[in-house]
Order: sequence, then C-alpha cells, then structure tokens
Amino acid sequence: MGRRPARCYRYLKNKPFIKSRYLRGVPEAKIRIYDVGKKKAPVDDFSHVVHMFSDEDEQLSSEALEAARIAANKYLVTKAGKEAFHMRVRAHPFHVCRINKMLSCAGADRLQTGMRHAYGKPNGVVARVRIGQILISIRCREVHVPTVIEALRRSKFKFPGRQKIVVSRNWGFTRYTKEQYLEMRKEGTLVPDGAGARYVPKKGPLPVV
Repeated sequence: MGRRPARCYRYLKNKPFIKSRYLRGVPEAKIRIYDVGKKKAPVDDFSHVVHMFSDEDEQLSSEALEAARIAANKYLVTKAGKEAFHMRVRAHPFHVCRINKMLSCAGADRLQTGMRHAYGKPNGVVARVRIGQILISIRCREVHVPTVIEALRRSKFKFPGRQKIVVSRNWGFTRYTKEQYLEMRKEGTLVPDGAGARYVPKKGPLPVV
C-alpha cells in the first residue's frame, strides 16, 4: 500500500500530536538536512535573502519538505554553483499523523473490523504552518537573486496550498535592514556571529588595557 495523497493530511484539524513517551513507534521524518549550500559563509558574504512563506494554515509532510529542498538545491547548484548560496528549511515536522490501515486482500471483510477500534497507528510526521510563516530562506549575493527566486518557484510545486516568494530588505539572515547593518558594522555595535550578527551595546564593562 502506497502513501496517501497530501489532501488526506493537509488541513489543520486536530490538536498538535507529537512524539512522546505515550506515543512511540513514530517513523523518522524524511527530511534530515535543514541547511544546504555554503553553510559556513560569514554573514558579510551574502547580503541578500529570499523567503518563501505559506499563505495558508495547513500541514506540510516531511516528504514534501524534503522534495522541495532537493528541487531548490539541484537548481541552485546547477545554475549558480554550490558555494553561491546558503539555504535553510525553517519548517520542522513534529506533528504525528495516524492511519487506520484496512486490508485489501481477498476475504478481507471476514478479518476487518471496519469502524470498530478505528484509532490509527502513527503513519508519518508533518509540519503545522500558519499564514505568513516562512518555510524556506535562501541567502545569496545580489547577482544570484533571480536564480534563487526561480529555485523557490520550482520548489513551490512540491507543496499543497499556496505559497508566496519575497525578497527581504534585511541583510542575510539578520534582523537588520541593509542600511542599518552597514551603519552598525561601521559603528562597531554589530559583530559577525556565524550566519547572523550579534548586537554589542555601548554599555557594559570597560575594556581591559
């Protein structure tokens, strides 16, 4: 028996149902890698960032997230090169879906219980997303922004529902606009911190001479 189509698990109907000591035997999520590309690039390397966000309240399966990651990554590596971007999948699948398995062999009607004891077994995991929630972010240089937009457009086809793509005003994965970032870096109130930047206030202990 194959996987059920996305329409069976797409809608946010029930409360979050996560793996716990009461709920065991949950299959592993298909998506295991959330960051691809030049992950260790300093914050100064990639000034632009493009986001894909959900335009619906829905559930996205881990298989769909993995398929979208692969589609975007493959296009970017081919067109821009694997050192030209850093992609981050920002939706994480924790909600467990269930399936009430039915037999489909000959004589199944003698063995099946129908709707008696219909509480299903864990079948897979999905990410519960809200309107405006970012699904995938890709930071890059200005020259590669059109390529990144096309990569995200292709990965949209892997998801049910509606998604939108926006080019952010912010510098990379930081929360500061490009103008703020450059000004604060010049002043010394921002210091690079991996893929982001850390704010260093003017207050605090004096430097040891």
